[in-house]
Amino acid sequence: MIAYLLLLVAVLSRVLVLSHVAWLNFTAVGAALIYFGARRSWREMLTPLAVLIATDYCLTVYAYRYPFHWEAYIPTWIWYVAAMVLGQILLSAKISVWRVTAGALLGPTSFWIISDYAVWAGSSMYPHTPAGLQACFVAAIPFYRNDLISTSIILAAAFGIPALVRRMHLEPASAVLVGK
Repeated sequence: MIAYLLLLVAVLSRVLVLSHVAWLNFTAVGAALIYFGARRSWREMLTPLAVLIATDYCLTVYAYRYPFHWEAYIPTWIWYVAAMVLGQILLSAKISVWRVTAGALLGPTSFWIISDYAVWAGSSMYPHTPAGLQACFVAAIPFYRNDLISTSIILAAAFGIPALVRRMHLEPASAVLVGK
């Protein structure tokens, strides 16, 4: 249930962030995909993929008013699957602070590298030189920063809150009152 709720939050966070330029890429997408991978079966992973592809289409055509070229989204869609695989590998068998932290770092970092390399290689926005590649990555730092922060917050809440609730239910009431 939480995985589907996070998917809804991911879609809404992409739609609602449109009018706030300073918050670009402060979304729940990465965290939702990592969490989905950790908690759901491979068959169920088609749902977030389809929902996010539909969101990409709707945002491109209706919100940004650009023509939709599906080829331009292939790196993003591959990353969607990779983020779920990351969740499956890191967090499906064992959850720890270190594993959640690794997911929170690896998810946004891999998206930053893949998406910005694709922008540099597949467009004329930046010269196809090492300096152009560097300029592309530097220009995306605010997006990366916001993705890193939002993914960290959401993953910490998605995995941390249930862990705290379980811990509170497992400890005797006297231990909680005493602070042990």
